[in-house]
Amino acid sequence: MEKKYPNRWTIAIAGIIMQSCLGTVYAWSVFVGPLQYSHGWDVADITLAFTIVIVVLAFAAALGGYILDARGPRIVATIGGIFFGAGIMITGLGNQLDSLAVIYLGYGVLCGIGLGFGYITPVATLVKWFPDKRGLITGLAVMGFGLGSGLMSALAPGMIAAMGITTTLYIFGCIFLAAVVVSAQCMIVPPADYLPAGWTPPQGKQAAAGMTLGEAVRSRYFYLLWAMLFINVTAGMAVISQASPIAQSFMGGSITDTAQFAGILMLVFALFNGIGRLVWASFSDKIGRRQVFIILFVSQALAFYVLSITSSLVIFIILSCYIYGCLGGGFATMPAYAADTFGTKYVGRIYGWMLTAWAAAGVAGPTLYAQIFRYSAQYRPALLITAIMFAAALFIPVLAVPKKEH
Repeated sequence: MEKKYPNRWTIAIAGIIMQSCLGTVYAWSVFVGPLQYSHGWDVADITLAFTIVIVVLAFAAALGGYILDARGPRIVATIGGIFFGAGIMITGLGNQLDSLAVIYLGYGVLCGIGLGFGYITPVATLVKWFPDKRGLITGLAVMGFGLGSGLMSALAPGMIAAMGITTTLYIFGCIFLAAVVVSAQCMIVPPADYLPAGWTPPQGKQAAAGMTLGEAVRSRYFYLLWAMLFINVTAGMAVISQASPIAQSFMGGSITDTAQFAGILMLVFALFNGIGRLVWASFSDKIGRRQVFIILFVSQALAFYVLSITSSLVIFIILSCYIYGCLGGGFATMPAYAADTFGTKYVGRIYGWMLTAWAAAGVAGPTLYAQIFRYSAQYRPALLITAIMFAAALFIPVLAVPKKEH
């Protein structure tokens, strides 16, 4: 008798909904201006909340990966939804209380825990349901994360103007808590012997099906993949953290006009972030994960170099769209890369620890750009340094040759 399994595409849709809610964290810059205007706080102090959330996210993902492998994805995703929604609401309370400390607690710590638990769950779960389409499915899942910031960027400014920061955050917090917790109930793992109908795994794929975290970290591939993710995310996080002021530096006109146009650009960039996740991850199914990262590194080295020497707004927009797509593409391709390399049995805890690269990049990238701007009053030196970084780091994906290619 043929075994009956739940519809794996239903699980995928639930994962996309979860990631779309969680991805709104990337739209923090939408709140920076209003918070500065309302309280007179320093921009660097407000931006620190974004740094905290990225650092906490990565280590929470590592913890969530352990719980996921031991207890299943549903409980991890449910906890993530509760923490994330509550964190957004407490951020609103911090604004109401005129307290940066409460905002750091809500947005930085609680949202970070929720993000870590919530982000790792669909990624680690869907690679098990879609061994035949790993790149495509991780691309679809984390595409929602990229598009979520666009959703927030489009809705939040009007809501803030109409009802204030606190009410806006309370509303979003309630919506995110409900949406993520409900979607979490769809998160289950397939049986160990599950294979999609009509699909036979390529010869040799089963050998790595059960690599443990200890075995993975003793392999040089863990550190090569970690470094590849770190380099790609460092550049993307640096641009995201300073995207609006960099955009305005390429524009003329009044501060109001440039700020409004920069806000529109942030929405466009977020869309490319989401689209890039799907396109690059799907492409990796055809040409290989390593080849995708080589292309990402070479092309971004050229893109950042051109940005460092151009004054054209059109070129800035085109290349920034591409860079945002590459950031998303690296995020979407790496889970499939890890599953290919280490197997899927313990991919939750392995990829959870690999996401510490996200935390390191979340500190390194924004700090680099902020410090260079502080001393030079422009972003061009930072853009040139990023181009050099990509060129110098090209040896990393070149070295990450799967054993069968040696």
